Amino acid sequence: MVIRIAALALIALAACAAPAPVQEQTRATALATEAQIAAAEAEALSDDWLEWNTPIEPFNVIGNIYYVGAEGISAYLITTPDGHILLDGAFAQTAPQIIANVERLGFHMRDVRLLLNSHAHVDHAAGLARLQLASGAEMVASEADRGALEAGRFPYGPSEDLAFPAIRVDRVIGDGEALTLGGVSLTALITPGHTPGCTSWLMDVTGADGAEHRALFHCSATVAGQSLAPPAYPSIVADFESTLARFGAIQADVLLTNHPGMMDMDQRRARQVAGDANAFVDARALPALNARLEAAFREELARQRAAQN
Repeated sequence: MVIRIAALALIALAACAAPAPVQEQTRATALATEAQIAAAEAEALSDDWLEWNTPIEPFNVIGNIYYVGAEGISAYLITTPDGHILLDGAFAQTAPQIIANVERLGFHMRDVRLLLNSHAHVDHAAGLARLQLASGAEMVASEADRGALEAGRFPYGPSEDLAFPAIRVDRVIGDGEALTLGGVSLTALITPGHTPGCTSWLMDVTGADGAEHRALFHCSATVAGQSLAPPAYPSIVADFESTLARFGAIQADVLLTNHPGMMDMDQRRARQVAGDANAFVDARALPALNARLEAAFREELARQRAAQN
């Protein structure tokens, strides 16, 4: 399975159309109902997304970090003695897989205390309502993405017409704020562009060799069919530029992305199974990914600006 960054950047490409302005959305007052969640889970996925949703075996990435997502869309479980943290919900149709994967690893959804989101696009947020209902966990998200999560719809770009079950945001996290549970601390980095509230997370983790490493849960910096010129929202270009610069300055040697292909998960997992316990430790991975993302952003920005003339 190979997911190319160029393909991700062109999902349902709609950049040539002028975007609708970002507007305040009507927020849900509560979590979606069981009936609404079940209806979303029963909907058919497109062929491309169906491939992303192919089930795979969950596994331990490093230390107390586990992969519990599907073949092409990520979800991560971070375990602690005082309960667990679950990052991202993928599609509504992925949520039952995520729950089964957590249980298959010997953990329990009822012990998930914190539910996090990288960003409010349908392929990372639609399963959150089921996970919130199944666990009773506190949902934590950025202020800039909160409205989309609570409305159950992202307001512009290729996914603007794709509704998902509404999520109840219990706590808003700010840039540089930390969440701590059971001795584990995750620091939120608001890295906007892909969405205004795109949130990356940093945490320290101990490897199989006893060495300390720093993991980055990377919120996407792909354009993904959004309009840069004219801007989908006023600061989108500046946001991408600042986010790419920020990623370029971060020191992290465990890169964890919300699409597995962007971190070469299949190859690293194969090395891990073959005996390389630190297959996911690679200080070069983040700079290499960031260089590719920046090149793709510059190319797409130039293309869209040229198309305006």
